[in-house]
Amino acid sequence: MAYAVIQTGGKQYRVAEGDVIEVEKLDFDAGAEAKFEEVLLVSNGSNLSIGTPLVQGAAVVAEVVEQIKDDKVIAFKYKRRKGYHRTVGHRRQLTKLKIKTITA
Repeated sequence: MAYAVIQTGGKQYRVAEGDVIEVEKLDFDAGAEAKFEEVLLVSNGSNLSIGTPLVQGAAVVAEVVEQIKDDKVIAFKYKRRKGYHRTVGHRRQLTKLKIKTITA
């Protein structure tokens, strides 16, 4: 089974062809193709290529499925006996990708 490790949005993801992953928001419309050239590792079954830091000539092509928002995260700040409490929340912007091809 072929897989690769790519880097995007400051994080690393292990992907294989056909996988659907959620990454930090990318500036693409739904249906567009995104090409990732920051490939750290490529495995084609028995052949393993590890980059130093990147694998030369390797690329992963993915199709943008949709732009979504993650679940709301609540941060509650509180100081006892001071009458201080504050609620802060946010929702991360994510891009859902379907991996099409891995080339080494």
